[in-house]
Amino acid sequence: MKSEHIVITCLAIISIISVVVTVSDKLRAKKHKRRVPENTLLLLSVLGGSAAMLITMLTIRHKTKKLKFMAGIPAIMILQGLLIYFLLR
Repeated sequence: MKSEHIVITCLAIISIISVVVTVSDKLRAKKHKRRVPENTLLLLSVLGGSAAMLITMLTIRHKTKKLKFMAGIPAIMILQGLLIYFLLR
């Protein structure tokens, strides 16, 4: 398997995990159960799930009032984009 395929597969997996964890946190919040730590959500974003997490957050309206997420995740996406740009040059 080419390295590009491995990277794409890893990003797909982390994106799916990010969506599942974000939806799980929203459901737990509604049921007043133990929540997913915010640092865990941000870590998933840093690991490559930022786009999927942002789309999920906006779709299910979760964490959209928190500046840490609404500014932080797009900032992470920009940094990831710059990293990819400079690595592929």
